[in-house]
Amino acid sequence: MIAIAPSSVRVGCRVISDGDENHLLPEEARSIPSRQPLMRRASGAARWIAHRLLTELGVNDVAILRTPSGAPAWPEGITGSFAHDDDMAVAAVAPVGHIRSLGIDVEPAQPLPDDIFALVATRADQTAAADRHLAGRILFCAKEAVYKAAYPLDREVLGYEDITVDLNAGAATTKTGRKASLAYCVALRVVVLAFVDGDAR
Repeated sequence: MIAIAPSSVRVGCRVISDGDENHLLPEEARSIPSRQPLMRRASGAARWIAHRLLTELGVNDVAILRTPSGAPAWPEGITGSFAHDDDMAVAAVAPVGHIRSLGIDVEPAQPLPDDIFALVATRADQTAAADRHLAGRILFCAKEAVYKAAYPLDREVLGYEDITVDLNAGAATTKTGRKASLAYCVALRVVVLAFVDGDAR
């Protein structure tokens, strides 16, 4: 998965395992309102990855709290994102500079159900470059990742119809004019990374 990221971005993944909720730092545990074991386990797995990636950047023992919007609060000078499905957690971090903001999403590598595809896709989206069986799933992941990258910059709540994705060009644009680059990989999971360049609007 590292191959999909720009050189300044660190990414990682982890199979969610029993006991991963214990990786939450005390402050993190208090900031997550859900008491459901599966949700806390997934949050612990994602933060475990993020802590290891932050250590590579020289940032140690920093709690990644959940904000009221649900987004994680990253240390000053760092942008990042994490996500999980039922079985896998992923995270990405980078120093703020060449990259202003990141978003990442993960989904099973399975076709997207038609009813969900109808909610996600617009006529402006371009998906011809993707595997036709998984194009809908990649598109879904891409829009989720773009939203995560754009929200910290614009504080704008976006629907799927507010994000136009061109998988052929590896790019996306929001209704606010925010532009993001995209990279993705497909194996047992679909993982999409969205990133806003430092010199982009």
